[in-house]
Amino acid sequence: MDPITLILTALVTGAAKAAGDAAPDAYKGLKALIQKKFAGKPVAEAMLEEHEKDPETYAAPLKKNLVEAGVDQDEAILKAAQELLKQLEPEAAALGTINIGQGAKGIIGQTVTGATIQGNIS
Repeated sequence: MDPITLILTALVTGAAKAAGDAAPDAYKGLKALIQKKFAGKPVAEAMLEEHEKDPETYAAPLKKNLVEAGVDQDEAILKAAQELLKQLEPEAAALGTINIGQGAKGIIGQTVTGATIQGNIS
């Protein structure tokens, strides 16, 4: 799973599990870290909030804002997303592990700048 997909999956899963209940601390923590990256960028902040309400409509605009803000390169955010998925959806978390590194190789031999992607392919 690439870093942006990991983050988006964690946000969608966290928002869905939080519906009707208090949001899990791991979800609140991930969202807070992303909000810090988006500070001073009202459009990005709005996309994060709207994505929580309507993930299908706002996935593409949020993804664009995540990439522009460098969220996919932030080790703390990636770890928070992984932790949230481990807590809420252990099966989804098992699909991919993101390890931050310089010019590392993925399991299928692709050079990935800033991350190594590991996971089960079925």
